[in-house]
Amino acid sequence: MNDTGRLTTERFPVTPFHQNCSLVWDPATRQAFIVDPGGDAAALHARVGEEGLTVSALLLTHGHLDHAGGAAELRTLLSETQEKPPEIIGPTIRDEFLLQSIEEQAQHFGLTGLHSVSPDRFTTDGETFDLLGRSYKVLHVPGHTPGHVVFYDAKDQIVFAGDTLFRGTIGRTDFSYGDSRELITAIREKLLPLGDDVVVVPGHGAPTKIGIERATNQFLQ
Repeated sequence: MNDTGRLTTERFPVTPFHQNCSLVWDPATRQAFIVDPGGDAAALHARVGEEGLTVSALLLTHGHLDHAGGAAELRTLLSETQEKPPEIIGPTIRDEFLLQSIEEQAQHFGLTGLHSVSPDRFTTDGETFDLLGRSYKVLHVPGHTPGHVVFYDAKDQIVFAGDTLFRGTIGRTDFSYGDSRELITAIREKLLPLGDDVVVVPGHGAPTKIGIERATNQFLQ
């Protein structure tokens, strides 16, 4: 349970890849945003309804189907039940080719119900934006995909890391556009300086902390 004044963060595994979609809300205002709604849009919409939330934004760390494939459908569903549809905030424009090929990605895995998406806006490294009374900083952490970003909340000491840093490992780089050296360098330069107490919410698996990964992650030694 979160301390008083902190936002509530609920991990909601979606798609057969069990991707950590994060539903984040302010318990006082019932305002919310969602990170990486990769699929299972109807279930996500139902969960939002159960909590009586209004979703102002859908944040995408990168363009892979399990992170972005449910965003278009979820925005449509939310636009039918709240006054204003949520804004889709993307990674950097370097991932546009992936966001536009989600149906092709899904066919490769034999999946249906996932859709390509055009963000309302792409992000840039170092920019900040406000949500739920917090300032979120965008950090470009490429290597898993060219345009991958993370979203960092300094107040609550949490970073939504997508497929960059995991407990004991790092994101896959065995794609034609992947680059392991680039990813490790970006993690060292962008994520590790955030501080040892920062909670890392990865795209898959259990959360960890920067300090734990600094000390024990074999890829960072």
